[in-house]
Amino acid sequence: MDMEIKKILKNLAIESNQKGCSSGGVWMGSGQKISSHSPVNDCLIGTIQTATVSDFEYTIEKAEQAFLSFRKIPAPQRGEFVRQFGNRLREKKTDLGQLVSWEMGKSIQEGLGEVQEMIDICDFAVGLSRQLHGATMTSERAAHRLYDQYHPLGIIGIISAFNFPVAVWSWNVAIAWVCGNVCIWKPSEKTPLCSIACQNIISEILKEHNIAEGVSCVLNGGSEVGKWMAEDQRIALLSATGSTRMGKDVSKRVGARLGKSLLELGGNNSIIITPHADLDTAMRASVFGAVGTCGQRCTSTRRLIVHESIFDEFTKILKKAYQQLRIGNPLDSKNHVGPIIDEDAVAMYQNALTQVEKQGGRWLVPGGVLTTKKYGSKCYVQPAVAIIDHDSPIVHKETFAPILYILKYHGNIEAAISIQNEVKQGLSSSIMSLNLKETETFLSHWGSDCGIANVNIGTSGAEIGGAFGGEKETGGGRESGSDAWKTYMRRQTNTINFSNDLPLAQGIVFDL
Repeated sequence: MDMEIKKILKNLAIESNQKGCSSGGVWMGSGQKISSHSPVNDCLIGTIQTATVSDFEYTIEKAEQAFLSFRKIPAPQRGEFVRQFGNRLREKKTDLGQLVSWEMGKSIQEGLGEVQEMIDICDFAVGLSRQLHGATMTSERAAHRLYDQYHPLGIIGIISAFNFPVAVWSWNVAIAWVCGNVCIWKPSEKTPLCSIACQNIISEILKEHNIAEGVSCVLNGGSEVGKWMAEDQRIALLSATGSTRMGKDVSKRVGARLGKSLLELGGNNSIIITPHADLDTAMRASVFGAVGTCGQRCTSTRRLIVHESIFDEFTKILKKAYQQLRIGNPLDSKNHVGPIIDEDAVAMYQNALTQVEKQGGRWLVPGGVLTTKKYGSKCYVQPAVAIIDHDSPIVHKETFAPILYILKYHGNIEAAISIQNEVKQGLSSSIMSLNLKETETFLSHWGSDCGIANVNIGTSGAEIGGAFGGEKETGGGRESGSDAWKTYMRRQTNTINFSNDLPLAQGIVFDL
């Protein structure tokens, strides 16, 4: 193992043979072992012992006990707890950001950016802790007050994906905690060490504040852990991030018990580039959207919908930009693109390349797997760009890899929007245009059908202040900013009668 990663693990209190379950500062786990290999150089970073059913039951009990006391702490005090978590993340930003890069394979700039997202959501949640307000309504009855308020749900389950191994968890827990909930986290089995680092950091804060250990829990393991969580009635809300296939399974299991779910699933995101676009801005947005995180963001740009009048000019600009990409070790800040997560992802990438050719696509930038001898791992691939018809089956599928499809459109902006909206996913979308009529049409209710619609920026890089999520097969969930906090609470309507009479609503008379 590289000496640098050994130092990072030590700084984050991670052992090489690590128990993978915790409901506080004590680590446990009596299940099977899983290994974490870095896609950067294929080295073994650590071994993790996973959860069993008995570990799961113990964790649920600890969380239930913690909720009884944690919900009674005033929200601003819970906000102070989250504020200190954010400050501790500031201290650990470099180490945690580097661990994200080592274990997941994203560039060091993106790894550090992911930890900054955690810090930002903590700051947001601190302010929110003093604004968990309901509305007061005018009652139709004299001397009555009518209002609503919000209460914590209880245990929040979180299933996160490998591509954002720490940020998505923080989006959920920072908001859930200030709302008075406790959380159980099932991280991706592809990036377990990141979860252990996060749990070690938050456990310090819990101990310092004498807060019950079950407020933050981690259960490492495979899909069976997710099934236990989905089917358990004690988990009031299950927030799941991952593939559409996984989301459908979670939704079915949670729905069978009439539970609540928050789903953040697949994306097949597009940028529309009109004749009125600034082509340099469009190029930069397209390249980062397509190759950032090596094409493994749910908001990665998969499709460019380019008007026929600028098609040849723009493809030349884009091809030149791709030729300048530097691929290599993601911890070298000079490199733009690191590896994809593992060999299964490489196989999926290769299959997509084959399908493009079978379906009549032609390569603007050819793809391929890069040599292990040069890059030190089997997980480095060439970002590819294909010119292909918009109705080709492969275009309608989300391939979690750096493959970009360029589609030509004819006619007006509504023709481009129609192409954008024809896929089953509905997460992020963007238009590049300096024409007000085009941009406003794109944002209208007959425009983009996605949960995120951007103008003159790309599909990736959402700020935590806005609600994040999408429609259709993306699942319909909303996390992070705006009023997404309401998802983590139960709403209650209250009517108070401060008169000596008992008038009924709707003028009903019931005299005795």
